[in-house]
Amino acid sequence: METGSAGRDGEPVWRGLPPGLLRMRRLLLVVWLGLAALVGGLLLALLAGPVWALFALLPLAALGWGWVLLGRNWRSWRYAERADDLLISRGVLWREQTVVPYGRMQLIEVASGPVARRFGLASVQLHTAAAATDATIPGVDPAEAERLRDRLTELGEARSAGL
Repeated sequence: METGSAGRDGEPVWRGLPPGLLRMRRLLLVVWLGLAALVGGLLLALLAGPVWALFALLPLAALGWGWVLLGRNWRSWRYAERADDLLISRGVLWREQTVVPYGRMQLIEVASGPVARRFGLASVQLHTAAAATDATIPGVDPAEAERLRDRLTELGEARSAGL
C-alpha cells in the first residue's frame, strides 16, 4: 500500500489551496470594507459635512492593502502527505511548518460553513492528543477534504495499532 507521495530526490509533493478560497476571502473583504466605506462616507457627509466624508477613503485603502495581503497569504499555504506524517506549511513573514504524524491523529474533522459551501470549499481539521499540534487545512475542495479524511483516518489507524 502506498502511504505517501514523493517527487524527485525524495522531496514531498506539495499541494496548494484552490483559487476558490482566495476568491471567497477577497469577496468578503470587498463586501465588508466597501460597506464600511459607503456607510461611513454617508454618515460623515450627513453629520459632519462633505469634507469629513473623505475619511471614508480609509476603508478603501485598507481594501487595497488587504487584497494584496490575502493573495500573499493564500500562496503561502500548502500541504504534503509523506510516508509517516502530514506536513502543513504557511506564513509569509513568519513561516510555520506543522508536522502531524499519522499515528498521533485522534480525530479528523471536515467542516464547511454556508459561505464556504457556496464557493465549494471545506476545511480539514486534524486533532491530536497534544492541543499544540492540532492543524487545519482551510478551503480545500470537498472531494479532496473527504479523500484526505478517509486516507488520514486509515493511515492513523494503521500507525496507532502498534501503540
